[in-house]
Amino acid sequence: MCGIAGLFLKDPKLEPQLGALLADMLITLTDRGPDSAGIAIYGRPQKGRAKLVLQSADPATDFRNLDAELANVIGGTVASTIRDTHVVLAVDAASLDAARAAVRILRPAAHVMSVGEEIEIYKEVGLPKDVLARFDIAHMAGTHGIGHTRMATESAVTTLGAHPFSTGPDQCLVHNGSLSNHNSIRRDLIRAGMTFETENDTEVAAAFISHKLQEGATLGEALEATLTDLDGFFTFVVGTRNGFGVVRDPIACKPAVMAETDQYVAFGTEYRALVNLPGLDSARVWEPEPATVYFWER
Repeated sequence: MCGIAGLFLKDPKLEPQLGALLADMLITLTDRGPDSAGIAIYGRPQKGRAKLVLQSADPATDFRNLDAELANVIGGTVASTIRDTHVVLAVDAASLDAARAAVRILRPAAHVMSVGEEIEIYKEVGLPKDVLARFDIAHMAGTHGIGHTRMATESAVTTLGAHPFSTGPDQCLVHNGSLSNHNSIRRDLIRAGMTFETENDTEVAAAFISHKLQEGATLGEALEATLTDLDGFFTFVVGTRNGFGVVRDPIACKPAVMAETDQYVAFGTEYRALVNLPGLDSARVWEPEPATVYFWER
């Protein structure tokens, strides 16, 4: 079943409220997915810096002295911010790939949630209100973000199985639905050099879009390709460094609603997720059409 919330801010004055607005939207959709929850927040970048977000089942052990050890390996300054089971490691942008390779060796039990200049992903097993409170999402600022609350149907309830999935720098995807050809697409993507951490069909969709972007496609073109290459029923909401996109399969059996004002563009699996957004009474509200790509970029 699952619930999706997304918010792309046009008005910088709303940026301090991004986390609070998204958290409220996702909590409203709790009954659509009580198994696990996650959120991706895109913040304003720091010049010359990038972020690596890790998750650990044993943060007290894995995060202890990690910043100093990582700095010793890659050089430069490493700053760390611990949020419950996640840590955000800020490194020189030029050292991001080296940092990701180093943490695999330094902390093999930890998992990479996201990498990039703007994105931070937080996800865990549990109800949205509990997961979001653990990471203090309501006090996070940013330009745009997407969230997901999951009801597992085809894979285990685990942190790694929670959405969003991130398979490229500053990219992520959430999904409501099920893909029937994900195994064959996975094999094709592995041959193309993509790697996977789970058996989840949503990770395949995320990697499919990341691969298209790496090949030079625009976000719109990558979303269009899902309509011809991915089989099944799906609603995808995608985040990139500059944008926010939505696409539904040609049958569009999964519910979706969008709203747009001069201040924001919002997505919700159901209208009730949008009701507390500012100015909704004057927004243009519509149901996204089947097999139609919508995206906004800065």
